[in-house]
Amino acid sequence: MKGLVVKNTGSWYQVKTDSGELFECKIKGHFRLQEIRSTNPIAVGDNVAFEKNEDGTAMIHAIDDRRNYIIRRSSNLSKHSQILAANLDLVALIVTVNYPETSTVFIDRFLATAEAYRVPACIVFNKIDRYSEPETKYLEGLENLYVSLDYPVFKISALHSDNIQGLTSFLSGKTTLFSGNSGVGKSTLINAIAPLSLARTAEISSYHNKGMHTTTFSEMFELISGGHIIDTPGIKGFGTIDMEEAEIGHYFKEIFETSKNCKFTNCTHVHEPECAVIQAVEKHFISTSRYQSYLSVMKDCNEGKYR
Repeated sequence: MKGLVVKNTGSWYQVKTDSGELFECKIKGHFRLQEIRSTNPIAVGDNVAFEKNEDGTAMIHAIDDRRNYIIRRSSNLSKHSQILAANLDLVALIVTVNYPETSTVFIDRFLATAEAYRVPACIVFNKIDRYSEPETKYLEGLENLYVSLDYPVFKISALHSDNIQGLTSFLSGKTTLFSGNSGVGKSTLINAIAPLSLARTAEISSYHNKGMHTTTFSEMFELISGGHIIDTPGIKGFGTIDMEEAEIGHYFKEIFETSKNCKFTNCTHVHEPECAVIQAVEKHFISTSRYQSYLSVMKDCNEGKYR
């Protein structure tokens, strides 16, 4: 039998057939013997083949070739990775400038990974109804930065359905991964866009203004307008993986374009003379925050560690 993985609880996978039937599946042992450097060899969005057991459960024995996927370094096993989702049309990073604050390093690491795995990305700034005037100005600065890099940007409040229509229309017909820090309002937004999902929500912890984890597994929800949303657990950091030092600049659009004018073809944009990228940063043609994010990924690559 064939089906689509719509939920991953860690040990079990829920698979949906074309007829809408759901099966609780486990993985046949040989998957874990293959050299898959991932904590989860199967992800939500995978198309799989499985066999039914007499007790009503099933065993997955094959995975179809993936069109693409998004991956991050596992926070617990630095040599392993975590596949967030597979076969995507879009990734949407949910961002808040406060309650809690999403760092620009986190944003840029996520976008660089989307570039590396050739998945289109957009940014959704949530909770705009809560921000002070300085926070709103800061948000506008971030919006201008990422729009200038050709990333679609949406400013919304998930609590007010009248301002999410543009985002809902943009997501229609697409399979979209939602990701972001804990507490940015992913579950609330999913409940607003896909009201049948009943994704759990929780309050922000007062301790250091941090979000609390409300999603403990990945799950796919159907949109009324067509398409799907894949919800994932909130993450604190986004560790890049399988990036060579010479490639990292390719995943920062403006750095890649500017690097064509560097004196040396193998310029790392860190210390070389007549580096067009460093000159562009000094002249404010490249954002300092983006350049600092680039350096942080370079540092991870050189040290071979999760950050």
